[in-house]
Amino acid sequence: MATTDATPGTGTVPVVESVDTGPSGPATLGRREARVVWLLLAAAFVAILNETTMGVAIPHLIVDLGITAVAAQWLTTAFMLTMAVVIPITGFLLQRFTTRAMFVAAIGLFSAGTLLALVAPGFEVLIVARVVQAMGTAIMMPLLMTTIMNVVPGHSRGRMMGRVSIVISIAPAIGPTLSGFLLDTLSWRWIFGIVLPIALVSLVIGARWIHNLGETTRAPIDVPSVVLSALGFGGIVYGLSQIGGAESGGTGADAAAANAMAQVSLIVSLSIGGVALGLFVWRQLRLQRKDDALLDLRVFRSANFSLSIAQMAVMSFAFFGAITVLPLYLQSVHGLKALEAGLIVLPGSLAMGLAGPVIGRIYDRWGTRVLLVPGAIVTSALLWVYTTLDASTPVWFIAVAQTVLSIGLALSFTPLFTASLASLQPRFYSYGSAVLGTVQQVAGAAGIALLITVMSAASSGEGSGGLSASGTQAAFLIAAIVSLPLIVGAFLIRKPEDAPHGAAIH
Repeated sequence: MATTDATPGTGTVPVVESVDTGPSGPATLGRREARVVWLLLAAAFVAILNETTMGVAIPHLIVDLGITAVAAQWLTTAFMLTMAVVIPITGFLLQRFTTRAMFVAAIGLFSAGTLLALVAPGFEVLIVARVVQAMGTAIMMPLLMTTIMNVVPGHSRGRMMGRVSIVISIAPAIGPTLSGFLLDTLSWRWIFGIVLPIALVSLVIGARWIHNLGETTRAPIDVPSVVLSALGFGGIVYGLSQIGGAESGGTGADAAAANAMAQVSLIVSLSIGGVALGLFVWRQLRLQRKDDALLDLRVFRSANFSLSIAQMAVMSFAFFGAITVLPLYLQSVHGLKALEAGLIVLPGSLAMGLAGPVIGRIYDRWGTRVLLVPGAIVTSALLWVYTTLDASTPVWFIAVAQTVLSIGLALSFTPLFTASLASLQPRFYSYGSAVLGTVQQVAGAAGIALLITVMSAASSGEGSGGLSASGTQAAFLIAAIVSLPLIVGAFLIRKPEDAPHGAAIH
């Protein structure tokens, strides 16, 4: 059936017609729709690539800008906070505005932030640039996911989500290596100088070629919900980022004062975030009765969606925590350089990305269990293997283990992306994408914060003055224990076509 613009008189461009076969989506993916999806994939790749280059650059920025390590961390913390605040709002934005408008806003904000970072005269302006970049990045992934669900036929969504996994996996793999090369040969500004032309080309092509998909609504934005969302999700993510600071150790009055401040920030941020989040949920439950919610929580009425989101939360917690701990272990315990540590994890990231399309085809044909069950078992098993890593563990063994772990994660991420969103009615796709992005952000932040804290605390107990193998083992033990519910959840999540009709949201 033909989709139409639901906002007459607003000046939006009419939506193209597509052949619809029902809840499963269109019968075929047209050439114009395919072009939109590929443009969004390219833009998402650029955004994620840029996001992953900053970690390696921070030591250089400390020297070049004359700032402290604590201040420098705000270049990543500010980015993460902005993502946490903006992503929950994207559900409403994708309902209210057209595909073209949201793409131009996303890549336009990202390009503006990249340009500002390139010419930034100092630290303060660079922080502002990172915030602007994050605003565009936060819109991009939910827009990509929602568009895929709206235009890709149900029988081939797995393959398309497999291509998304390439973006999610290969961009972080290339980012640190590219950053290291640019920092060794040029300056930190070229991290943004390389990305900017690509972003601008994507903006020009997208503004010309992208047409509008799906329907828009005229729902007014609820300002209190926006404020509560910012305080809730932002407060929780910031509080989690302070866990490591509260346990950073060190000696002297300055270290004691820093730890005390971090503890206060931790308690205050989590308290404000928890209260605000509770009020946010209460307000959405009231507003969704008349379809005015900023983030419609009726998506959780689908048991399959809820289970998939819970599984994704556990996966993100373990994955982001482990992928952060492993390079620190390689550098601190094995004495490797940052570039060497990055090269060890590179094969795993590449394997994860390259396996995506194959896994997507398997999902389309065989469903979830054939992927999720072995994926959960492999992921949990390898995390338990990681608990045995010490100073005598061969580096080649770590590289192989990381590659196998990445394949296990790939077996899980693609079916979870697809099964979660496909469990919803089309009008809830945007809200489901926002929930998915928010859960990944918060769970990932929690995983990083908790595992780094455990590693630091266990290492400091030895009095070695640095990170130790036992500290690494303690951190991986937490990740391994957390991963155990994944095996149970893998048996419960089904491909939406196999779900009972009663799972639909009303």
